[in-house]
Parts: sequence; C-alpha cells; structure tokens
Amino acid sequence: MKNWMLAIGVFFLTLNTIQAQSVIGKWKTIDDETAEAKSIVEIYEKSGKIYGKVVDILRADHKKDICSKCEGSEKDKPILGMIIINGLKKDGSEYNGGTILDPTTGKKYKCYIELDSADKLKLRGYIGISIMGRTQYWTRVKN
Repeated sequence: MKNWMLAIGVFFLTLNTIQAQSVIGKWKTIDDETAEAKSIVEIYEKSGKIYGKVVDILRADHKKDICSKCEGSEKDKPILGMIIINGLKKDGSEYNGGTILDPTTGKKYKCYIELDSADKLKLRGYIGISIMGRTQYWTRVKN
C-alpha cells in the first residue's frame, strides 16, 4: 500500500513538472513603459500550432478597450477575447513562424517565444530579423 501511494505521489509530481515546462498555460503580461501587469493571455495548442488569447484585462479602466488601431478582422473588436498570438510552431526549445498582435498599436509582428524558466516566458516581437524588435517577459499565472 505504501509503494502504491508513493507511486501516485511521484506521478503527480512528475505531471506538475512537465506542465510547468510547457508554454501552454496562462501568462501575465507586463507593460513595457510602466512595468504594470496588463492582462492575462492563455497560450494553447490547436492543430499542432500555438496561439494566445487575452482572457483577462487586469486594469479596470481598460477592460472594455477595443482595438481601434487594428486592421482587418480585428478592427474595432474588443481586446478581451482577442487572439494575439497566431500560428507558432515548435522549433527546438522555441516556438516561431507565427505572429503577435500588439493591440495598443494595432501592429502585427513576427515573433518567437521560449521558456526562460518554468514560470517565465520570453517573447520577442520583430520586423524582418529578430535583432530589430523588442523582448518582453511574461510570468506564469499559478492557479
């Protein structure tokens, strides 16, 4: 009985460790200028690609913001619920080949993401080559 309980404990510990080493999950975004927490983005996998959706806006005065500077189908849509990371594919330790939308400016950028640590996500958006861009670090939201 003791061995069985130990095996179950090890299984759940391993499961938590594996989950913590994935980009899948909810991440808190941080404003570049104010260092304030802005939103929660849920990163998920669909058909072998990675996407990110705004699931919460943390600043009360921005909860109903729309993407007025966006183009195309995102124009004048609510930021809450918007998919901002599109079509990233796993390439070694990073995910790339897709885009990220900055709802504040309405601009889309190429991007890549990778885990900096189990609870810290490095995200780089750029135009052309990755040297011409900016990096943000998001923190994992603990349930």
